[in-house]
Amino acid sequence: MDFDSCCSRLEEHITRNYGIRIVTRNIPDPLTADLDGAEIHIDHEADPELRLFLLVHLFGHTVQWNASPRAFALGIEHTPPVPGDLLEEVIRYEREAAGYGLAVLREAGILDLDQWLSDFTACDMAYLANYYRTGRKGSFRDFWADGTDLLLASTIPDFTPARRVFRMDGIVI
Repeated sequence: MDFDSCCSRLEEHITRNYGIRIVTRNIPDPLTADLDGAEIHIDHEADPELRLFLLVHLFGHTVQWNASPRAFALGIEHTPPVPGDLLEEVIRYEREAAGYGLAVLREAGILDLDQWLSDFTACDMAYLANYYRTGRKGSFRDFWADGTDLLLASTIPDFTPARRVFRMDGIVI
């Protein structure tokens, strides 16, 4: 898969159709990307595959942040261990963001990455769930599994990007 060309196509689509600015810059460790509701920032060292996932993933959260005050509240870092009911809500939040991400990929004409995005999202959710249960941040790829259940694309609601805060200012996804 040519992740570089997919990134270029998706970035252009998101900027043109949604008015969300994409910025490549140094993002201080341990983060690899950031968002504020109007912009998506991605670390200049992210490889093309990770960059594409971050674009898709953070687009989904950008939609959520601008469409739902509750979604924005779910993006705030929670101190492990997270109660089961809140963890379930966070996982639904992540799955919803992925559905918007799959929809924007399809809008951009990228039609052959459903399984890739499903696997990446499942890994991300497993990593996050483990962290919120245990407080331990292991290796992201330790949670990878091929052939996970396919995501369903979600209809992207109308929204207007509005600046809130960057994660480095206390928000974690």
